[in-house]
Amino acid sequence: MGAIVRNVLRLVWALVLAAPGAANAGTQDYEPLAASVQASLHKSISDQAAPFLAFNTEMEARRWLAAMSRRLAARMPDRLQREEFLVTVHYEAKRAGLDPQLVLGLIQVESNFRKYAVSRAGARGFMQVMPFWIKVIGSEEHNLFHLRINLRYGCVILRHYLDIEKGDLYRALGRYNGSLGKPEYPTLVVRAWQRDWQYTVHAAETGRGRDS
Repeated sequence: MGAIVRNVLRLVWALVLAAPGAANAGTQDYEPLAASVQASLHKSISDQAAPFLAFNTEMEARRWLAAMSRRLAARMPDRLQREEFLVTVHYEAKRAGLDPQLVLGLIQVESNFRKYAVSRAGARGFMQVMPFWIKVIGSEEHNLFHLRINLRYGCVILRHYLDIEKGDLYRALGRYNGSLGKPEYPTLVVRAWQRDWQYTVHAAETGRGRDS
């Protein structure tokens, strides 16, 4: 009888972990912030300018969007939704001083591009943001399943961790995932970034890139 119960429990947990809305990502840990840091992060969250692709020319922007859109099509079939997502990722990443392709790699690992993903710890959305951040640096009306709000929080938080770690990407990613000091998560993100999302304007222009 005990073996039957154990097998049933294993099956239940397997179904829970395989559910479409579930995410197996880690979580950001709550750490008290200095008032000046909290104010700065709150200001970063609050800007309402419309997202746009920050390239030197319209042609560069079109090439990047087309290249990333092709790579994302299997995971996000609707073209308009996909392009809105990519424009917002690019804008929020650049605004935070991050590589947009790195952010795409992080999203792939965190949620596999599922807007309504929820981790076992309660992290939400594309970038798996923990709800406590709303109280710490945001406003109570913020919905972490909203595309731009989720990407804004995620990029600002990652930038904050990079600043804390003086630019050390592996340690910053460890903080983002709540696994500081362990190599598995940073390695997964960097691998996804370099394998699936790497892009250079020069390669696209000369026809040597994978998306030319």
